[in-house]
Amino acid sequence: MKEKAIVPRVQTEPEAQPEQSQVIELLPGIYQLRGEKPGSHVYLVRGDTKNALIDTGVAGKFQVLKRRLAELGLRVRDIDLVILTHEHYDHIGATAFFHHTAVVAAHRLAANKLELQDEFVTFRKYHDQPTKPFWVDVWLEDGSMIDLGTYELQVIHTPGHTSGCICLYEPRAGLLFTGDTVFAGGTLSEIAVGGNVSDYVNSVRRLSNLKVKQLYPGHGKVSSAPDEDLPKAIVYAQTMLDDCKTFFEAFIKTRKSRAKLGSAFGYWTEPRDKEI
Repeated sequence: MKEKAIVPRVQTEPEAQPEQSQVIELLPGIYQLRGEKPGSHVYLVRGDTKNALIDTGVAGKFQVLKRRLAELGLRVRDIDLVILTHEHYDHIGATAFFHHTAVVAAHRLAANKLELQDEFVTFRKYHDQPTKPFWVDVWLEDGSMIDLGTYELQVIHTPGHTSGCICLYEPRAGLLFTGDTVFAGGTLSEIAVGGNVSDYVNSVRRLSNLKVKQLYPGHGKVSSAPDEDLPKAIVYAQTMLDDCKTFFEAFIKTRKSRAKLGSAFGYWTEPRDKEI
């Protein structure tokens, strides 16, 4: 029998690749609404009693966020609570579109900056993002509990990236929403205005004591290996602290060298005693 010739298939038009869903159900009632640069991911928690958003992304992507909520059968007014992980523009920008119908919550150190519209800290004007003011209804503290019925979120104050950073821990399911505090792989964020490297070290050490099965960050991929990632985060944080020490030791040595040279630099580094 004559074999049939295999003819290479010629692609005449670009084939459409299946589009990755931008709304991902991570667990029953918990969804990741994937962020588009420069915005963060937004997480939706549908509880028995309340619907909560964790962060809102940038203001310019509000219509995108609105469409993604519509995919889940929700309108803006169906969101009961907005929880902000910290005060940066890429996490808070669209909050103003929810604050007339939802309660807005943030750590008190973030809330204070947002109430005062501290542009030096939020970076909105620096990144040329639209400014739409809103108020924070609930000023959270470390240890505050948020009961959504099906899920219960514990507020953990994790300063470092900024002073007002929080993570949200669901102890029964072992979930940790980390904002910009820790990313998959144990990667850390930069030390931004108001942040502090020694606080960062303490924050990641505290997180490593939790029983976490899933880590949901504000950017990048979800982590299913937090038991590996959090110890790495401690090492990264300690390395940042050591690097800062090295930098300041070098800086101090430079200052001492200049002090010895004195007026060779054209100015006095130490005030001279006045002659009597």
